[in-house]
Amino acid sequence: MLTEFGKVFIFLIIGAIFVAAGMFVSWILRPHRPYPGKNAPYECGEDPVGDAWVRFNVRFYVIALIFLIFDVEVVFLFPWALVYRSFGLFGFFEMAVFLGILIVGFVYVWVKGDLDWDKPRPEVPHVNRPPQSYVGSEKASEEIPVVQ
Repeated sequence: MLTEFGKVFIFLIIGAIFVAAGMFVSWILRPHRPYPGKNAPYECGEDPVGDAWVRFNVRFYVIALIFLIFDVEVVFLFPWALVYRSFGLFGFFEMAVFLGILIVGFVYVWVKGDLDWDKPRPEVPHVNRPPQSYVGSEKASEEIPVVQ
């Protein structure tokens, strides 16, 4: 007699066999006519230029991580929406708190400017520094004005 794990294992093996058989049949039936344009890398309709090992802007990763975080969090809404009536008022307020935290995080990311694609360069305050001749003299101990 099979245990529950044995049944799952057999199901996974049968699934892998179906996938492998489908890929094998499509490999046999497909036309094989390679040409240079077909073997070239394809990037959103643009011809590839330069080396593939270029530095990407950090904004790509920030936007992707923000999307992942909020996408995963929103997945929790679907099972709740199916059974929210059985939770009663407590379940409703619990989800309201969850959504409130999610909205606070969204507002934080928005205010921080991580959702803006074209960020202006940050303005660094300029500080007037004394010339090197002042260092070690009594003028160096005077207060230096800060221009903002």
